[in-house]
Amino acid sequence: MDYREAYEKLEGYGQLHVLNYYEELTEKEKEELLEQIESVDFTVLKYCKNNTTNQKGEISPLNAMQLAQIEEKREEYTRIGLDEIKKGRAAAVLLAGGMGTRLGSDNPKGMFDIGITRPVYIFQRIIENLLDVVNAGKTWIHLFVMTSDKNHEVTVQFFEEKNYFGYKKEFIHFFKQEMVPASDYEGKVYMEERGKISTSPNGNGGWFSSMEKWGLLDIVNGEGIEWLNVFAVDNVLQRIVDPCFIGAVIAEGCVSGAKVVKKNAPDERVGALCLEDGKPSIVEYYELTEEMKAAKDENGDPAYNFGVILNYLFRKKDLEAIADSNLPLHVVEKKIPYIDENAELILPEQPNGYKYETLVLDMIHQVDNCLSYEVERKREFAPIKNATGVDSVDTARELCKENGIEL
Repeated sequence: MDYREAYEKLEGYGQLHVLNYYEELTEKEKEELLEQIESVDFTVLKYCKNNTTNQKGEISPLNAMQLAQIEEKREEYTRIGLDEIKKGRAAAVLLAGGMGTRLGSDNPKGMFDIGITRPVYIFQRIIENLLDVVNAGKTWIHLFVMTSDKNHEVTVQFFEEKNYFGYKKEFIHFFKQEMVPASDYEGKVYMEERGKISTSPNGNGGWFSSMEKWGLLDIVNGEGIEWLNVFAVDNVLQRIVDPCFIGAVIAEGCVSGAKVVKKNAPDERVGALCLEDGKPSIVEYYELTEEMKAAKDENGDPAYNFGVILNYLFRKKDLEAIADSNLPLHVVEKKIPYIDENAELILPEQPNGYKYETLVLDMIHQVDNCLSYEVERKREFAPIKNATGVDSVDTARELCKENGIEL
């Protein structure tokens, strides 16, 4: 993209201030800014004054396949799932674009060491869990790792330094999450440097479109992969490309699945799988009304008793259909660093604008059905969100030890 083309694009979106310092930039900085202008999607800015993503339709409970039901058919489900895995039809997608800031680390979150007597990294635990399935199926499974602008190079380097934790290098594929501009309340993009637009990741709902942009769907299509298991980096116990989970989704005639745990309290900070206007959906913990919290099912248990753990299974052809539609865009108030009219960097103490993101949980509402699949909390749910307290490094370590994992 040359200057004239960049000017025309910015003029069309009312963002010509992006070029205010263009003449003061070095040739390299000019080139980088023009490349950024070409790649940035400014269409998201139209939502800055029209955010309706929190509006819900009619919510009703969605029954979960509970542990006892799964156990009755575990052998059958596992056989079906392993057959898919052996045929190369299942792959994993790791959402690892975040940093370990809340854990007191400047590195990517997956690089955080939870070991006590030896180094045990979050990435390492994920690979070890996936290797269990590789060994059971006697076949390698493709793992796609979504990074971000902030952590891509260091993540790739870390995996190389650690020799991919014993995983076969050819089956791990890294890709960057797409970035979108951050703006003030009027929809004007902020500049974080004289030659750089302030951007942020487009949310975890952008994983499939980011894979497509990086050309990784060529691998998915070329290898005949039909199921993608997408999961978050922070749960060190989760089972990935779980044969029983995959088999249950297929056997029950579903096109997607979500692993859930029985909530430890009605107001636990996890989303609940439900139906919205008759289609699968996720209602966030803060959206549950008192009436919904008090509702009971036919057995007298809480009707919204199961929380999602961000471990979803999607059928590839449904993901392609979702990619052709628009996911709801969430407009989130944030504190956004920016340069002022004197090109001095300002670090705001209060929210001063919006970031724009899509969420993977919204993808569930785009498919026809979803199997709510219960897993045992103590065996598969050890999230690391905080340095101490609830869902922390300490609680994850205890759960790892309970599961016989040497730390």
